[in-house]
Amino acid sequence: MTILSPLCGDKPGVRENGRVPKPPISQRLAEAAVALFDENGYDETTVDDIAARAGVSRSTFFRYYRSKEDAIFPDHDTLLASVDARLRSSTADTAIVAIIDAVRIVLTHYVDDAEVSLRRYRLVGRVPALRTREIASVARYQRLFREFAGAWLAGSPDADLRAELVAAAVVAAHNQVLRGWLRSGGTYDPFGPLDHAFRYVIATFREQPREDADEVVVATFRRSASPQAVMAAIQQHLE
Repeated sequence: MTILSPLCGDKPGVRENGRVPKPPISQRLAEAAVALFDENGYDETTVDDIAARAGVSRSTFFRYYRSKEDAIFPDHDTLLASVDARLRSSTADTAIVAIIDAVRIVLTHYVDDAEVSLRRYRLVGRVPALRTREIASVARYQRLFREFAGAWLAGSPDADLRAELVAAAVVAAHNQVLRGWLRSGGTYDPFGPLDHAFRYVIATFREQPREDADEVVVATFRRSASPQAVMAAIQQHLE
């Protein structure tokens, strides 16, 4: 999915002595990678090129990233840890709220750095290696949601199946909203559509009655039906 990983994490500091400090090195490297891949192509861009554009050495690059594609998905592990922490702080009774909060954490990372997110979206669509890297990132998020959903649903009918479906639906809802926002060029606030999408997720996976629960009978009658006829019909269904 064009998805669940931020483009840049740490942000520039505040002004000191009237000067704006340089962005952190990790951010400079990420921005340099995106710019060079966009300008020159992924295959034609080397680690040395990225380091030079960011104003650092090759060895400094490898202190922050293992490969040039990692520079496109910085802070993935940090964001995953934030999602994990939010889910871990919840219980089965507040699981839906925790899941929505976790997804909003991810989407916020894209929106906060919209320009770079949009450039990365275009790059991922053109470069198979980046697409593969992104798919692997998405799988980690889905696995995390599945693990927590499985724990929350433990003891209910079809817990493992429902956990798998919940995780897939959560990721699909996020990606559908994110892709729409990216395709628009980031021209609108995506959080309203995200809330709308999650109403479908919640309605689909709301707790179902257990198999041994009493059956609910719904009956309709003409306005002209007598009370005796209504009671007789209800009694027939309850027997």
